[in-house]
Formats: sequence, C-alpha cells, structure tokens
Amino acid sequence: MVLDGRVTYLRETPATGTAAEPALYVHGLGGSAANWTDLAGLLAHRLDGQAIDLPGFGRSDPARRYSLPAVAQRVIRWIEHSGRGPVHLFGNSLGGAVVVRVAGVRPDLVRTLTLISPAMPFLDPRRSAHGRMIPLLWVPRVDRLAQRRLHAIEPADLARQVLELCFADPTRIHEQRMVEAIEETRLRYDVPWYMDAYVRTLRGLVGSFLRAYLPGSGSLWRIAARIQAPTLVIGGALDRLVDVRVAPQVARTVPDSRLLMLNGVGHVAQMEVPEIVARAVVAMLNEAVADVAR
Repeated sequence: MVLDGRVTYLRETPATGTAAEPALYVHGLGGSAANWTDLAGLLAHRLDGQAIDLPGFGRSDPARRYSLPAVAQRVIRWIEHSGRGPVHLFGNSLGGAVVVRVAGVRPDLVRTLTLISPAMPFLDPRRSAHGRMIPLLWVPRVDRLAQRRLHAIEPADLARQVLELCFADPTRIHEQRMVEAIEETRLRYDVPWYMDAYVRTLRGLVGSFLRAYLPGSGSLWRIAARIQAPTLVIGGALDRLVDVRVAPQVARTVPDSRLLMLNGVGHVAQMEVPEIVARAVVAMLNEAVADVAR
C-alpha cells in the first residue's frame, strides 16, 4: 500500500467471525509485522487484523524522520487512510510506546489498547540489554559501522541470537517462526536503509525517554495518563530489554487499565505464550462490551 508517497506494508489476518472488529498490531524495534502472526490468528474470531511494518522495517519504505512522534503519526495516518478506525490497537516494545502516544493524542481512533512489554521511559540503562548501545548512538556514521558488523554475522546466527534475547525460554521458539526470522534477517542484509532506520529509531526512542522526565506536555508518561481506552498491560518477568518495573507503572498511570505479569516469560509474550495473551485480550474485550451494554 502506498501512503503519502511511500510504501507501507501490512500483513492481513482476516476475521473468521462475522462480528469481528478491526485491529492494528505494531511491532517493536528491529521487528516486523510477522511478530504478530500467532496472536492475530488466535484472535481472528474476534478481530479483523492488520499488522503494520513501521517505516524502514520489514518491507516498508524508509522515512525522513524517526522520532517517536513521527512514527506515531505514521500509525495515525494509516488508521485514518484505511478508514477502519477506531481500532483495537496493539503494541510491543517500541510499538508499545508508539501506540501509547497514538491513544493519548487521538483517543477517537482507539477502541481498546493492548501493551506488551511497552518501551516506556526508564532511566537505568543497566536494566536493558540495549543499554550498552546508547553511548554509541551519537557516534558519527555509527549506522555504517553497525552495517559492516551485521554482515560479519550469518543471518541464521543473528536471527537465533535476537530471538533468544527476546524469549525467556528459547525452547518455545517454533521451528517455523525461526525459519521466517532467518528469512527476514536475510532481507535486512539487502535493504540499504535498514541500519539507518534502526539507529535513528532507537535514538528517537531514547530521546523520548529523556523528555519524559522534563516539564511539558510531550512526556510519554503524561500522555499515558490521558488515555481513555480500556487498556491491557502485559509484562514478562524475565524481560531483558525493558525494565520489568515498567509494565506495573504503565498500569498505574493509564486510568482504565488491567495488568498481567507473566512469570518465566520474556520480551515478546505474544510470540512466546500467544495462547495466554489471547485469553487475556478476549477477557478485556468481553469486559469492554459489557461496559458498553450497561
């Protein structure tokens, strides 16, 4: 799909139920729409799913700007362009921070919100495996250095390393998902803008962390407090990328929220334990329907 002159890739999971409502799934840093395959399939009886590749990731074209507001605006533009809103909105990691902003600034576009290990601001970089990368983000041409290092690793090895970092229990990685991850990794080796998009998006996310603790309306925590949609927050107790204290803090901040912390689960609960996540989402959907009926 071409949106505002740039290709935006969507992975469709058509509804299997007649009364299904529209859903949009937003992946994390370095991920793609494929990260939602299992969960979207399990929810297809309730939700007509689309998973978006964010700018510069997956099969989407790169962007001019990769700040968090710019990426969130891309999601907003897609919901407006598709005419499917309001949607049930899902976000994992970076995607969680993106959809918090979407829901906070455009409540008219969101029916419910599901946040899985959302990368909301925290100040201790030691609590993330990405922490050691932060000082490098402002090194000139660091994307080119990273690209050369990327090409020194076999795609299969890199895909395995990434999944094992995101999963608490690597034995839960389905063989087919590993095959798909390796294929996606090979694609990244051939896309000239991938590493630039990765570095600049991470830089934008870190910038949003710093702004969150300064005065002003741009703080992600202040935006989260304005969310009106029923919200489900899911955290993995063995998450190595987002501080495990973040999910409870998000649930305390968003007015109409419920929290599910999963023992023995890592950063991508929708991939590691999709059945548990799907049950929690359905429970929230049922609760939201009951509230409307009252």
